[in-house]
Amino acid sequence: MIFNFGFSFASGALIIVILLVVASLRILREYERGVVFLLGRFQRVKGPGMIVVVPGIQQMVRMDLRTLVLDVPSQDVISRDNVSVKVNAVVYFRVVDPEKAVIQVADYLGATSQLAQTTLRAVLGKHELDEMLAERDRLNLDIQTVLDAQTDAWGIKVANVEIKHVDLNESMVRAIAQQAEAERARRAKIIHAEGEQQAAEKLLQAAQMLSQRAEAMQLRYLQTLTQIAGDKSHTIVFPVPMDIIGPILEAAKKLKSS
Repeated sequence: MIFNFGFSFASGALIIVILLVVASLRILREYERGVVFLLGRFQRVKGPGMIVVVPGIQQMVRMDLRTLVLDVPSQDVISRDNVSVKVNAVVYFRVVDPEKAVIQVADYLGATSQLAQTTLRAVLGKHELDEMLAERDRLNLDIQTVLDAQTDAWGIKVANVEIKHVDLNESMVRAIAQQAEAERARRAKIIHAEGEQQAAEKLLQAAQMLSQRAEAMQLRYLQTLTQIAGDKSHTIVFPVPMDIIGPILEAAKKLKSS
C-alpha cells in the first residue's frame, strides 16, 4: 500500500515537472523577439528559436520586428498660402529595439499613428500648395526625418513616408485649371514672340547680305518674278527696280543725243 502511494506521488510529481517544462518553452520565429522580465524587472531580449520562460517568475512580451504599414487618415491641412486641403499618407516603420518599444511606450502602434498625424499637419503647413503638388518627394523626406527623430526614443525606425492624396475643393480645382491655362497661353505668346524675333533677325541678315551685292538683289528679284508668273492670275503688276532699267534709260539718252 505504501509502495503504491509512493509510486503514485512520484508519477504525479513527474507529470507536474513535465507540464512545467512544456509550459516554460516558447518558440520565437526569425522575425520575433521576446522581451523577458524577471519578477517585474527587465532581464534580457531573447530569440529567435526556442527559449525557456519560467512560469510565475518570468514574463515574456512577444515583439514583431517586421516592417509595419500604417495608413494615416485624411488630415485637414492649411498650407502656408492659406489653402485648405485634405491630405492622407502611409508610413512604413519597424521595431529595431524591442526593449524600448515595450518599456518606453505603452502602445507603440497607437503612439506612432497619432504622432504621424500631427507631424503630417505640422510639416505640410509650412509649405505652399504648389510644393505639395509638385515636390512630394522632398516633403516625404521631411516628414520621415521629423517622425524618425521623434520615434527613436521608442526603438522605432521609420523607413519611408508616402503622401497618397492631396484633395482640393471644387473651387480650388477650377482656380488651378485657370492658372494652368493662363500659363500655357503665356508660354505660347512667348514662343510666338521669340519666333518673330528670330525671323526678323534672319531677314535683317539676308537684307544686309543682298545689299552688299547688287547682282544678288537682281537675281532675287528675277526669282520672285518667276514665282509670280507661276500663279493662275491673268494680270501681274510688279515694280521694276532702277538697277535694271537704269542702264537701258542711259543707253536711250545717248541714242537721242547722238
